[in-house]
Amino acid sequence: MATPIGNLSDLSNRATEVLRSVGACYAEDTRRTGRLLKAIGSTVPLRSLHAHNEQARTAEAMARLADGMKLALVSDGGTPAVSDPGARLVEAVLETGGRVSPVPGPSAVSAALSAAGMPGRSFFFAGFSPRKGPSKRRWINDVRASRHTVVLFESPWRTGRLLADLAEAGLSDRRAVFCRELTKLHEEVMRSSVGELAAGFAESRPRGEVTLVLEGCGEGVSAREVDAADTDIADRAEQLAGAGFSRRDAAARLAEEFGLKRNQAYKAAEAGGGV
Repeated sequence: MATPIGNLSDLSNRATEVLRSVGACYAEDTRRTGRLLKAIGSTVPLRSLHAHNEQARTAEAMARLADGMKLALVSDGGTPAVSDPGARLVEAVLETGGRVSPVPGPSAVSAALSAAGMPGRSFFFAGFSPRKGPSKRRWINDVRASRHTVVLFESPWRTGRLLADLAEAGLSDRRAVFCRELTKLHEEVMRSSVGELAAGFAESRPRGEVTLVLEGCGEGVSAREVDAADTDIADRAEQLAGAGFSRRDAAARLAEEFGLKRNQAYKAAEAGGGV
């Protein structure tokens, strides 16, 4: 069930009723959810369920459900399983024929999208970026290639680096909407471009959780973006060839890292000097 992302008034009447009546509540952060329960006068027992104990807590919750107990599942704020734990438990319940009833409500994804002024008929939710390595390069490639509006999350400590990486990948001219502290007292929604935001946060760190909305590449993907993507691939192909990778192995690595089709990867490996 969804819980407020910053403003307690956004908790629905239905959510309040559920949180007062279930047998137990599984929460990503019991301290934060404990304050929420106290605010609505709920004495429901709390159990933690987060990324590090999700498997064990899922088994525990399933046993309670088998005994007939009704449970609630919440995250720190927003909707469970949307870049938050919860999917494992929901899947387990569904696989056993159990009933899962969503209690909709606040979501940073929909809140940011509604305030961005960008097409929302279809969009790509990219979540948080991987920290480094091939997985981050693939993630950036997916963001760059999306023809749909992109919504992503980032922590304040990594926002500047992410914006710089996106700008370096050729997205500098993409329209972007920077959302910070959504629904909270110091909420900020700023329309700009990836390059301007990268410059603005090069030496400073935003306060609070950040949601970014980027325009998709559409039909008018810039030559600058294409050149940046091709340069990244070519540089990596040459690096792999220099490291002694065969053309076949280099192509496999390029396909994995950049999301290329097999023939595209092979041509890139060939151009990079692989044998």
